[in-house]
Amino acid sequence: MTLRPALRRLLPAALLAAAAALVLTACGAKSDTTTTTGPRQKVVVMLDYFPNADHAPLYAAQAMGAFADAGLDVEIRTPSDPAAPLKLVAARKVDLAISYEPELLLARDKGMRVAAIGALVQKPLTSIISLNGKVKTAVDLKGKRVGTAGIPYQSAYLKQLATSAGIPPSSIHEINVGFNLVPALLSKKVDAVLGAFWNYEGVQLQREGKRPTTIRMEQAGVPTYQELVFVGQMDELRTRGEVMRRFMNALARGARALKSNPALGVDPLVKANPDLDRGLQVASVQATMSSFFPTDPKFPFGYMNADEWKAYGQWMLDNHLVTRLPTPTSITNEYLPGRGI
Repeated sequence: MTLRPALRRLLPAALLAAAAALVLTACGAKSDTTTTTGPRQKVVVMLDYFPNADHAPLYAAQAMGAFADAGLDVEIRTPSDPAAPLKLVAARKVDLAISYEPELLLARDKGMRVAAIGALVQKPLTSIISLNGKVKTAVDLKGKRVGTAGIPYQSAYLKQLATSAGIPPSSIHEINVGFNLVPALLSKKVDAVLGAFWNYEGVQLQREGKRPTTIRMEQAGVPTYQELVFVGQMDELRTRGEVMRRFMNALARGARALKSNPALGVDPLVKANPDLDRGLQVASVQATMSSFFPTDPKFPFGYMNADEWKAYGQWMLDNHLVTRLPTPTSITNEYLPGRGI
């Protein structure tokens, strides 16, 4: 079984630390231009890991010519090191990076001048996965061996799940299995794993007849957060705001097209990464589809809820994952369709 980047997101723990709600707020709705003429402007986007179903809206926008229509020459790069994307965007080596809300908040806590300009995946994908009904609810974690990658916020998730379920956190036996979550689960080294994604490993295990059971983080007491976000360097965002706006508008076009035709994103994904199982990518995109868009349809693609970011940042502080409350400069909806001055 190919282990997809669930653990890759569990970047080295020291990766970076917290903030809460930037809202370089918009001053009302506006009409956005989705096409332009003249020389295309280069935008380098660094993925969080290898191309996969989570990136389908990006690849759909590229394949359908949405970026080109917006006057952009978008180059999609794959990192050689999963810890690199945020560092590269902070150093202005790339224009945008896909990262994770927890990692961005860790980065901000360490003083890194980065901010999210839009969400790619609106909901947590991280989950508890077990096989054959061993762990159906968080209560069932009592006395169980749970494999993690040894990342501090994973341990905090387990503690939160136990507390919410009314069982002693010490009754859960956490085992660091590194990046080998699914192999550890299949070999019965552990009873469940925390860190696999319900929309990818969960779907893959289901397709292979392994009868997985998943518990999503936000369903077990962890404040909701946005699993994947686009991150830019703060000074660059100010000077290239118009380019960022065109990028997010084109990306939104790709996401809407993907909803009607998943193959539009899957085909270029498989071309970019021939090792991918096309059937799995289609199933994963379909499973993720609703999470690509805000729950409330009045908000545009990419929208980030400042109150949710603040609540998650407070949770990180309460669990000693960050040293201070996040400041309101970690996210901005300024560049989303219909937003801004």
